[in-house]
Amino acid sequence: MLFVDIKIWYQCNNYCFFCIQWEKRTTHKAKTLQEIKDILFQEFSRWVRWVNFTGWEPTIFKTLIPAIEYAKSLWYKTIKIQSNWQTFWDLRYCVTLIKAGANLFEPSIHWYKPETHDYLVQTKWAWKKVVNWINNLKKLWQIVFINSVITKQNYKEIPLLAELLLKLNVDYFQFAFPHIWWSAKKYHEMIVPKKTEIMPYIYKAISKAKSLNKVARTEAIPFCFMKWYEYAIAEKYNPDTSIFDWEFSMSSYKNYKLNEWKAKHEKCETCIKNRVCEWPWREYPELYWWEEFTPILI
Repeated sequence: MLFVDIKIWYQCNNYCFFCIQWEKRTTHKAKTLQEIKDILFQEFSRWVRWVNFTGWEPTIFKTLIPAIEYAKSLWYKTIKIQSNWQTFWDLRYCVTLIKAGANLFEPSIHWYKPETHDYLVQTKWAWKKVVNWINNLKKLWQIVFINSVITKQNYKEIPLLAELLLKLNVDYFQFAFPHIWWSAKKYHEMIVPKKTEIMPYIYKAISKAKSLNKVARTEAIPFCFMKWYEYAIAEKYNPDTSIFDWEFSMSSYKNYKLNEWKAKHEKCETCIKNRVCEWPWREYPELYWWEEFTPILI
């Protein structure tokens, strides 16, 4: 199935230290409803059946509901909302989105401890609202995916975060290594851990999910760190996606990502996973070099 990702505007009610789109808040305009409809029609015409509405907080923009309704009218199979979900403590709004046609929800919850989460997204009561939102959607029998950014502040909590997400009965969760860009780059000394430091905690979280027949995966962690856990590498399963940002669009996010945002060392050429690995974000070895990366030879 082909995917399309539409970033409908760039305002947000969080101020995350690890945000990779911070500057767009003041420099980028929102898409009009007609622009969104044109994209949806164009992509549906080329057999896209999965749409993701994001960028950066879609639930506080008036265009979202009619955009969802139009996608439903075109018979998109999956209509996903990616959000920080500050709005979803209100059960009525959950019902409104579901009636409009949304059928997959992806919130961001990054820490097991409320105070850690609230500090790094710089919004009071953010953790409590996200957890309440998840409970609301599960009461309404909705599918919930979770994305959590790995940071210096939270990586030791990740097994506990996994236990919380399992208790909340989410359908899928993913731990994403930060893309070191915009705010994440500005605060990199505070935010970005070394991969070798985080892996024992990642392994524990993945193993906990597997023991309960739940799906947990990682993003932007190469194969050489995932021995015995290759099944949890999200990039193995992700279909290619077309992206519609404000200043550009692309028909293949995977190709763009590999050519522009990822980097590999010459020793990666000797790794047996080289052809299927997506390597680290380009900025990571600029911070920590390549010593951590060991090619898989057999």
